[in-house]
Amino acid sequence: MKDFFYTKKFKILLAVAVLLAGMMAWAGANNRLNSAPQEILGAVLMPFQKAARLMEGGVEGLLDKYVRIDSILEENERLAEENTRLREQLVDYDKMKIQLKALQGMANIMEENPEYAYAEAFVIGRDPLAQFGSFTIDKGTAQGVNKNDVVVSDRGYLVGRVQEAGINSSRVMTILQPGSYTACAISRTRDSGNLNGSSEYAPDGLCILENVSRDTLAVVGDEVITTGLGGEFPPDIRVGAISQLLPESSGKSAIAVVEPGADINNIKYVYIMTSK
Repeated sequence: MKDFFYTKKFKILLAVAVLLAGMMAWAGANNRLNSAPQEILGAVLMPFQKAARLMEGGVEGLLDKYVRIDSILEENERLAEENTRLREQLVDYDKMKIQLKALQGMANIMEENPEYAYAEAFVIGRDPLAQFGSFTIDKGTAQGVNKNDVVVSDRGYLVGRVQEAGINSSRVMTILQPGSYTACAISRTRDSGNLNGSSEYAPDGLCILENVSRDTLAVVGDEVITTGLGGEFPPDIRVGAISQLLPESSGKSAIAVVEPGADINNIKYVYIMTSK
């Protein structure tokens, strides 16, 4: 029993007794002895009441969030669908803008070559390893496009011809490709030559007109057009303008470096001359 007075329990009970005695003494001195038990009980219970209120508020907040989560998810889904729809409209708008710009030049192309039918096409793919600007279009045999059909830009400049025709897509070989030979002439002087691609000039989007007379009177800026010889290309299709005139290595002829009128490495929309 003697050891009890040295225990932690006894010390706690003693502290509580002293605290209660002190509170009773304070209550007696302030004429609040009758309400002292309630005040003491309130003081003891106050921390628990605060904790209960906090828990109640937290539970109410959780319940409110739980009730609202369905509406939040529905709103997010609606916004996602609207965002997708707006993106699709933007893609359609961009395509229509390109088509409208292209159609403005189509009348001139058809007037210059009325014996041909035309199919319009978007460029849908490029091989990053291709050195000479070849690309894939979204038209094929199902739309009347065939191998060797001539391809021109929306302003009527020569781009190349169809190398391979699939059902709904085709691959186009451009005039930057070495071996793409096209019979051409310098419009002002009528000097003739063979338009061909060149590995030296293709990286800059240029091609060359070979076998031009060394005595040519052509100058930088003169236009180059097709002659129609060989029947593979219609006559009088514009190719581009001369940017340089150089002597050929043998000295027997000259080479004209030609800047195509079509930006072949970046072209996005073309016309295929499908049939006579």
